[in-house]
Formats: sequence, C-alpha cells, structure tokens
Amino acid sequence: MNIPPLRANENDRLRALLQYNILDTEAEQAFDDLTAIAAQICNTPIALISLLDANRQWFKSKVGLEAQETPRELAFCAYAILQPENLLIVPNAEKDERFATNPLVKSDPNIRFYAGAPLVTPDGFAIGTLCTIDKIPRNLNPEQIQALQALSRQVISQLELRMNLIKLKQNITERKQVEQNLRDTNKQLTDTLDKLQRTQVQLIQSEKMSSLGEMVAGIAHEINNPVNFIYANLGYVNTYVQDLLDLLSLYQQHYPHPHPEIKDKTEAIDTDFLAEDLPNILSSMDAGAERIQNIVLSLRNFSRLDEAEKKAVDIHEGIDNTLLILQHRFNATSERPEIKIIKEYGKTPKVSCYAAQINQVFLNILSNAIDALEEKFNQKQEIINRTSNNHQWPTIRIRTNIFRQNHLLVRIADNGIGIPEELQAKIFNPFFTTKPVGKGKGLGLSISYQVIVKKHHGILKYRSTIGKATEFWIQIPIKSN
Repeated sequence: MNIPPLRANENDRLRALLQYNILDTEAEQAFDDLTAIAAQICNTPIALISLLDANRQWFKSKVGLEAQETPRELAFCAYAILQPENLLIVPNAEKDERFATNPLVKSDPNIRFYAGAPLVTPDGFAIGTLCTIDKIPRNLNPEQIQALQALSRQVISQLELRMNLIKLKQNITERKQVEQNLRDTNKQLTDTLDKLQRTQVQLIQSEKMSSLGEMVAGIAHEINNPVNFIYANLGYVNTYVQDLLDLLSLYQQHYPHPHPEIKDKTEAIDTDFLAEDLPNILSSMDAGAERIQNIVLSLRNFSRLDEAEKKAVDIHEGIDNTLLILQHRFNATSERPEIKIIKEYGKTPKVSCYAAQINQVFLNILSNAIDALEEKFNQKQEIINRTSNNHQWPTIRIRTNIFRQNHLLVRIADNGIGIPEELQAKIFNPFFTTKPVGKGKGLGLSISYQVIVKKHHGILKYRSTIGKATEFWIQIPIKSN
C-alpha cells in the first residue's frame, strides 16, 4: 500500500490546524448541516469533514460512517491536501494504484468513489477535506464540484468563527452567563445581540431620564425667578394703581372744571373706562402669574431630579403633571378635534417608587395614545362626521384603584387605531417601532417595561382591538420590598 507523502510545510500546516482547537470536540450542528448538504448535493451515502493531524484523520462531522477516525496512512485526505487549490476526485479507487490495496477499499466501507475538497485556511494551509464517498464507481458533474468547493469554504468560515468566539470567551470570562452560550455559535450570537440591545436600552433610558430631568428642572428654574418677581410685585402695582385712581377721583370731585387741556386729555384716554378696566387687567395678570407658578411647580415635580431613591409619592400628582406637559398635544388641530381626557381616580395611598421613572412611563404611554388617536382621527371627513352616531370623539381615559389590596393599578385607555395582531408580540422589544423614520426610535415601551417589570417588580400588559381601542395596564406594589 502506498504511503502518502508529506509537504515541506507540514509543521506549519499542523500548527494551523491546532490553532482551531477543534480536534476531539463534540459534534456541532453547523458542521453537521454542511456535511448533510454535501451528501445530498453529490448524491452519495457517505460525507465527511476530515481533519488530518500528524498520525490520523479525525472526523469532525460524518454522514453514513460509524468510525470517528482512521490512521493517517489510510486517509484519502492525505493525498487531497497535497494540492490545496484542486479537488481530489477518484472515480474508481480499485483502479487507482494509490488506493487499490487500501483496507478501506478492500473491506468496509468498501470505498470506490471519493471526492475531496481541501479545507484551506486564510494562510493557505490545507488542514483537511470536506469529502463525499460512494461504494460504487462514479463521478461528479461541474455543478456538484462547484457546490462541494463552496461548502468547503463554509467549513473554514465556521472554523474561523468558532476560533474567534473562543478568544472572545477568554477575554470576557467575568460574564459567566455568556460562557454556556458560547458553546453553540448561533445561540451565542443571538444572546449577545439581545444583551447588547438591553444594555443600549438601559443606557439610553438613563441618558433620557437625566437629560429630561435636567432640561425640565432648568427650564422651571429659569422661569421661576422672573415669574416670582412679577408675582411678588403685582400686589404693589395693584396698590399703587388704586392709589392713583383714588387720587384722580379726588381731583375730579374737588376740581370739577379742569383746564381745557386736561379736559381734552381726559376725554382722549377715557379715564372712566381706564379706571374700570385697569383693575381687571391687573387681576388677569395676577391669575396668569399664578398659573405659570403652578406650571413651574408641575415641571419640577415631574422631573424630580433630586429624588434618585424610592420615595412615597402621590401617583395622581405624577399623572396630572404629565398631562400638563402634554397639554399642547391635546388641543384641537386643523385635522382633528380636541382630545378628551377622562380621569377616574380612585382613593389610593401614596406609593413607594422611583417617581421620575414612573412619570416617564406615563409620558411614553400617553404619547403613544395621542399618536394612535391622531392616526385614526386626523381625517377631515372624520371631523365633519364627528357628531354622527357612528363617530367616537378622540378620548383618553385614565383609571386608578387598589388591586389585590397591596398593588396600585393604573389603566390608560384610548379609542385610537389599535395595535395590529401580528405586531402585538413585538411592542416591548427594544428598537421596534411602527412609526416613520425619524418619528420614533422604538424605545418608549421597552423602557417602560424595564421600569415597571424589572425596576419595580410590577406588571405592564395591554389589550388592543384593531381600529377600536388600546388599554395599558400598569400594576406596581404599593410598598417597596
């Protein structure tokens, strides 16, 4: 029997093989799939991924063969690696002097036909073959040859991917939950992507909360100072104006016949109307300044920038502050009527929670409800028909009550467009959005889910009927564990 020769770079070739740490490893589905495809394409009963070390050929994957390895001197693969750029095709091993006396030809598995595509590393070393074997003499057509070569390149790609993942595992050993997943290439990649998305959501959430809180608190602070100045001085202005009006009245009583120039000026400015309307203007200014103070207070309460820890808060106050921030979006537009807000607050105690994050949840869900209403009610024809029996006015209903004695339940419902059934399972996924590019990033509901479920150990769920309504159910413990 002929002994396969060795190439001059055999030691380098063996090092190239060993760097993959693939010898004597368990079967892997990715390699088994490639082997099965090779057998099917070439229509052979046997297909192998054969790796050749110093003394043996070892099968990483096999179809139609029980043996796990054979001595190197019996390996057809040992001849195939001598010409890495070409397939080794043996139409009839009994008539080939290299193999005619080979025990694998003379006895089980009785090899007659062999086609081996060398597995060539990026550095140019042939470390084995992807081969197909038959027990009868035959040949391959050009399409089968091309397919076998392409599959051999995929085997190398899988080996490279596997090696890189092992290196990655060594660099991040502190992440114990990833170690198990790295054994399966496809599963590891999926888990890594999921973990990356969760990390991105958490980072974006923290950044959004910090930026929003700082922005709102900053605006509130900047507005508060001049408003306080105006509000504090309105009382003095009112007193001074009243004093001037009283003085004017005394002049009119004691000097009923003023100089003609004064009389003309009095008629020109209509002092009677001025004396009647000026207190009303000051009263309106006073009410406006007080309204701005309340808005500033609501903004500060919404941001709660100084409340990083859990604190007992009035959830109704958080909802009202959020509604105030969104007030401009409830107003009627040229394309839809005003959105009605119906509040049905139950008698609830204060709740121990991260108030700013809970407010962010309310903001996300209410913003989505407004979007759903605008999508449904922005048709001008709908506005024309809004008084008909078949029309519903755009409405958001907010209900609160105690649930199972120790949980607070907040339900936010709208009569908007609804969520299509095929999308409902995805709405809490990070970066999933049905909105046009630039309008939504797909983070609002994902962040809300993290806040309610992960941070507060609560429940966030929903029910939706397409074209009719959507209701979100927010349930959190009243007292922190």
